[in-house]
Amino acid sequence: MNTYIWLFLLFGACFGTLSFTHRHLFSEGPQTAASSAPTTLGSRLFWVMVCTFLWPIMLLTGLNSALILAKRKSSQSSSAR
Repeated sequence: MNTYIWLFLLFGACFGTLSFTHRHLFSEGPQTAASSAPTTLGSRLFWVMVCTFLWPIMLLTGLNSALILAKRKSSQSSSAR
């Protein structure tokens, strides 16, 4: 059982590390990571800690945001024609 827990936490830490630059997809606002607060070691560490324990929820919210942005982009491109 401990192996599954360690794999869960390891995957979450990797997910947090890789998704840090795209963290705007996991929030409720349209701001991108570049327009948010400057990146510090503390903010990166906090993001990785949150994702370590909550990565399934973060994954679902990120997929939902990506789907919404894709629909918005396709509707804008179809209305531009």
